[in-house]
Amino acid sequence: MSQAEKTRTHVLVVGAGPVGLALAMELGLRGIDTIVIEKQVSRSMQPRAKTLNVRSLEHFRRWGIADEVRAASPLPETLKTDIVFITSVYGTHVTTIENAFFGGDEGDQRFSEPGEWIPQYVVEGVLREKIAALPSVRLIEGTEIVGLLDDGERVEVSAVASDGSERVFVADYVVGADGARSKVRELIGVTMHGQHAYAANYNLVLRIPGLRLDPPTHEGIMYWTLNPDGPSVTGPMDKDIWYMVTQLPPGKTSLSADEVRKVVLCAIGRELDFEILTEDPWFAHQLIATRYSKGRTFLAGDACHLHPPAGGFGMNMGIADGIDLGWKLAARLQGWGGEGLPESYEAERRPVHEWTVREAVENYSTMSNQLLRPGLDEAGPAGDAFRQSVARDIIATKTKEFRTLGIVLGYNYSASPIVVGGDTMPVLPEVESYTPDPRPGCLAPHIWLDRGKSLYDLFGQDFTLLIPGNQDAGADLLRDAALELTIPLTIVEIQDARVEALYGAGLALIRPDQHIAWRGTVSNLAAAMDILRTATGFRLATADQAAAPSFAEREA
Repeated sequence: MSQAEKTRTHVLVVGAGPVGLALAMELGLRGIDTIVIEKQVSRSMQPRAKTLNVRSLEHFRRWGIADEVRAASPLPETLKTDIVFITSVYGTHVTTIENAFFGGDEGDQRFSEPGEWIPQYVVEGVLREKIAALPSVRLIEGTEIVGLLDDGERVEVSAVASDGSERVFVADYVVGADGARSKVRELIGVTMHGQHAYAANYNLVLRIPGLRLDPPTHEGIMYWTLNPDGPSVTGPMDKDIWYMVTQLPPGKTSLSADEVRKVVLCAIGRELDFEILTEDPWFAHQLIATRYSKGRTFLAGDACHLHPPAGGFGMNMGIADGIDLGWKLAARLQGWGGEGLPESYEAERRPVHEWTVREAVENYSTMSNQLLRPGLDEAGPAGDAFRQSVARDIIATKTKEFRTLGIVLGYNYSASPIVVGGDTMPVLPEVESYTPDPRPGCLAPHIWLDRGKSLYDLFGQDFTLLIPGNQDAGADLLRDAALELTIPLTIVEIQDARVEALYGAGLALIRPDQHIAWRGTVSNLAAAMDILRTATGFRLATADQAAAPSFAEREA
């Protein structure tokens, strides 16, 4: 390793995209000394992600920044969040899928925050501002990792700054959140398996003032343009700025200037002046890392899973990776979490990645190119009847891509080694439908309380013991056990019949990420200690524990 001056930190995060920044937020709000290094100095306007789903916004609410993130969105609050299928932006309408990703669905009992359409670079901007205000977090840009050595006690990372100077960082843990071409992944010898670069695409960011001055008749957040000369997915991103992506034919990896102009004008359906701000050819992948860690180094986000951007999963799934790792590493460093916490990261996140990648690949198999039908612009009754037929096919095929609440809220950690009493096999989530489930490993069921207060607002930063109904004697045992084990535990006793109906009788132990670690009753201090030691990774769930019936099952 280099003889350059060494900088000590608890956690070194490599990559300042939304994944690395979310991890830094989770750590920084817990007072963990964190350094984020990023090789780029300027940020790209390419909208590799354009949506925050309800789950990500719930985490932002937990951090106290959800309203700030929404306020930063450059899109008008009144813009319909509809997916419009049309022959061109100004062309013949075929069908519409309304309110994609539950944007604006305030008051839905199942979640505490609606989704938000917002470009990735805007999300990153807000997160950068917030971590800059956290005294325990430092962001160092223009710095690229070049070497890594893990001696079992700490990790030493060598890096080179943009001015050529060498830097060395010494950390208890390192997290590679450095994207698809992860240098961290390369340095720890992890490979990806699956389908690599199986479809070529072309992204454009365009300034088109004419679309604002003369808005399309069918307002939407996204237009799927169904014509053979300009098949694309396009939509507004910012004032006068639109994104556009088109699939390329097999064997083709780029577009000439004339081809770009043809695709853009055919997709718009009218001669309008436009300016190309960025162009970005890219490939769709279906890849998952062979493992997510080596020693004290972990991978998160695109560094360990890649899939097509169909379903709005990418940035959101990476943010959830950062949150899962964040609270676990923090607990370990603060002394109230065992080695089982970081070790559980892959066991919990890999099934979620596999479910979601599979869904994204299926969604991506039917894009604008595959929906093309001759005669969609035909006038008269025959044309109307044909479009209605195509519309039925589109609704049947594409609705689940934009109504993903089941997979967004329904993924679970039921088979996790730090979940007590969960199912030994993960429960596969539905894609479109979500019914709150109080079983261990599932997301804690949400409900709105009086005066618009979310149940989640009562939860503590770390573990929460929810008493849904009358005081349970086991609550005192768990409180005593938490004090003895120095585990931070917030007690929430709530007299609300709706909450009791959602959770059943007994107690529910809620993790920092709002998933249920255990649910049931406890009759002695030793059992309470076992529950908490398992949930905090000091001992793993045994086969007997995993198979133990829940309180509700015993009552039944």
